[in-house]
Parts: sequence; C-alpha cells; structure tokens
Amino acid sequence: MVATLAAATGCSGGDGGGGKEATAATSPATAASGLGAFYGQKLSWKSCGGGFECATAQVPLDYAKPSGEKVGISMIRLPAQDKSARIGSLFTNPGGPGGSGVDFVRQAAQSFGADLRKRFDIVGFDPRGVGASDPVRCNTGPQLDKFFAADTSPDDQQEVNAFAALSKEFASNCKAKASAELPYVGTKDAAHDMDILRAAVGDSKFTYYGASYGTYLGAIYAEEFPKNVRALVLDGAVDPKESAIGTLVEQSKGFETAFRAFAKDCVKSAGCPLGTSTSVAEKNLASFMAKTDKTPLANTRDSRKVTESLAVMGIATALYLKDYWPLLRQALTQAMQKGDGTLLLALADQMVERKPNGTYSNQTDANMAVNCIDKPNPPNLAAYGKAADQAKKEAPNFGSFVVWGGLPCIYWPVQPKQQPQAVHAKGAKPIVVIGTLRDPATPYKWAQSLAKQLDSGVLLSLDGDGHTAYLQGNACITQATDKYLLTTEPPKDGTLCH
Repeated sequence: MVATLAAATGCSGGDGGGGKEATAATSPATAASGLGAFYGQKLSWKSCGGGFECATAQVPLDYAKPSGEKVGISMIRLPAQDKSARIGSLFTNPGGPGGSGVDFVRQAAQSFGADLRKRFDIVGFDPRGVGASDPVRCNTGPQLDKFFAADTSPDDQQEVNAFAALSKEFASNCKAKASAELPYVGTKDAAHDMDILRAAVGDSKFTYYGASYGTYLGAIYAEEFPKNVRALVLDGAVDPKESAIGTLVEQSKGFETAFRAFAKDCVKSAGCPLGTSTSVAEKNLASFMAKTDKTPLANTRDSRKVTESLAVMGIATALYLKDYWPLLRQALTQAMQKGDGTLLLALADQMVERKPNGTYSNQTDANMAVNCIDKPNPPNLAAYGKAADQAKKEAPNFGSFVVWGGLPCIYWPVQPKQQPQAVHAKGAKPIVVIGTLRDPATPYKWAQSLAKQLDSGVLLSLDGDGHTAYLQGNACITQATDKYLLTTEPPKDGTLCH
C-alpha cells in the first residue's frame, strides 16, 4: 500500500457488458438501505491532462449510517478510444494496500492491451484513506525515517523493546491524527465503495483488474456482490484464508524464493558480489547483513545511515521486477565491496514512496491502517516475537524484517471485526486468478489457494520472476487476459505460460 456531483459528461454509454439489467441504483434493496443517492449519483468528469479525465465520487464513511459523514473517492479514467465499440469501464487497483489507483492509471494505462484501451475506459481510484481520498496521515517524514531505519531483526530483548516503543508511537500517532477514519478504512468498506463507483459510471456489471492487495479487494467485492461480476482478473493473489501473521510469514518465504532466483542468475557471471554459487551467495548475504547490523553503510544522498533494515528493504524492492536485477547487482557490489549503501537506500525509498525532500506519500500510514483492521493480529509482544522467530527459521534473510514490520498492529487503536475466511463468491461468473511461480510478495501458493476457494475460480500461471504477471509483457498472459476481459471467456483452468 494508498474529495462534485453534477450532470454526467461522457460517462454514459455501455452497460459493462451486462445487458439491459437494472443497476443497483434502482433496486428496492438499495433504496431501502439508504444508499440510493450514492448509487444514483452522476459524476462530473473534467480533463486533467494527458488525455485523462478526473472526477470525485461520494460514498458514506460508515455504511451503517449512510446519512452521516461522506468520503470523496478520487477517480481517473482514460476514455475508450472507440466510443462505438465501448464495452464499459475497466476498473483497476495496483495493490498496497495504500497504493494510489489514480497514479497507477496515469503511469500504466497505456500498458494495457490495445484492444482493451480501444473498448474500455481504463479507470483508477484512490481507495478510502489513500492518496486523495480522505487520506490517513499519521507520521511525519522524520518519524517514518526513524521507523524504517530501526532494527527489525532484533538480537535481544533490548532491541525488541526499542522497536516495540517505535511501533507504539506509530499506532499512537494514528490514534491522535486519524481516529475518526480508522474504523472505516478496511477492505470490506472499500469493496462496497467499488460497487457504488460501478453504478456511478453507468455499468450494470463490474469489470476489474486488481494486482497484489488489489486481488484481495477484488475477491471481497466478488463475495459481497457476486451477481454484479462481469469479469475479474486477480493478478498476484493474496489468500483471504491466511491469518495476518501467516500472511507475513509466507510473504517472507516468497522473498527468500525470489532472492535465490536472483542469486542463481547473478553467480553465473563473473564479478557477482555474492560469490560463485547460490549456497555461497546466501551465506555471503547473511554475513553482509550481520556486518551492516553492527556498522551501517554510508550513502551520498543525504545524512541518513543505511541500516540493516534499510538494506534489506532495498534488496526486497529490486526483487519485485526482474528488470531490476542488474541494478540490484550494482547496488550489492557498491554496498558489499565499498561500504556504499546509496543505491540500496534509493531502492528502499522507492518502496515506501519517500521523496527527495524527506516527505512521504501516505502509502505507509494507509497500508498499516488497512492491514491492522482487516485481520486480527497476535495478542501481545511475546506471541508476535514467536511468529517472527518462526519466520526467521523458514526465511533466514527476510523473515524477521517482514514480520516485525507489522508490529504497530498489536497496539492499534481499532480492532478488526472479522476473521480470515475463505472466499467463494457463489453465483459469480468465472474469475481469473493469475499467479507467478517465483513472485516475491504474493507467493504462488496463494494464487492456487484463491482459485480453489472461488466457486468460479480459474487459475492462470506464469513460470517467471517478479511480482504479478499481466504488465510484464508475456504474450501468453496478455492474450489470455485480454480475451477474457473483452469476451468474459476465461482461459482453460491450469494454463501455464512460459
């Protein structure tokens, strides 16, 4: 992970491929719930540069009290190129939680298939609490600098207590600055927002591409509104059944798998800073990290020292995309041979959206706010530490860092109301789940699990590296995905692309 109502301009035409069915705005159930005005709203789209149009939709802060406070959801779209052949809107979410869907569409809309851009409005939105949609903001730049630099691989109780104090401070800052929003930024509320957005753009059925956390958001949408599904692509799946701490443990194992793939590639050529074999590479990385734990690396960007935690974050960032592997090799060469952590720090800053002036987007605050309320966390520090120890055994290089990073959740001022559970979306049309075999952030087993959970789940796999598959440019994945989104005809379940 990351706000006018007026006459519609350019948002009519196309029913999302669902035929002439009544939208939720006209259903008696919607009217009875007090949500009719939200479902019936007309968006005022305005040009916002680069061929894009922007608008703001209104949703209730609390769905139990729809007549109360409202939240403005920031939206963007790249209009369909062929109005006469337009199918409807293709909604997107880039993940996080905390990622800006508006920024994602600005950056990535042209990367979607040509036929999709021809026949769909490509639509992005900032979920509630994220970006320009009533953002959760808790911590200052210096506070986040301190949090990210802190030791998340504690060697003794004193280091555990030090990070616990920072985690309490993180949670306390959110309580002080965003307490009114925190109960309402969970995924279920965001999924209900998406159904209002669907109606607001004039689609009777929902077409969607979600990546990473966006798959969890899409799966919850399908569970809540199965009859409204037209076509959903869930790329880089999150497993709804997994506990909060189990998610972090499995994710750390995913980074371990991805690092081994990188190391296997690196050691094939001369000059790899990790050594000449994969087994040696892991030992050398562990030795380098232990050394950095004692003596942080220098950097030439600013006055910050590159601690062990920041170095691991930089490595993890580069594992998200195979195209970054040469940069990671360069960063490790500088760090391991010259004690220069500049490139690793630049990668880490990219992960958490830290700007050169020392400020951050609200991605980190929003990410924590959503994660902490979506699923229950261990009850206390001792239980959390036990889970971190387990993760370190299963993922020696990444386990401790990934798991301890979520510690603020045990001090969170708002407790989750739901338990992790399987998502079936009974009655939904086919839903395509995409998994990448060596995905660092969303392990492939999660895609397998989600596809099995969904009554209409179809698994499409990529034998590849990096996080998510569709926008990597693999022709097999692209063709299967585009065909499904255009026609609702899914690929054969179990299809493996190379």
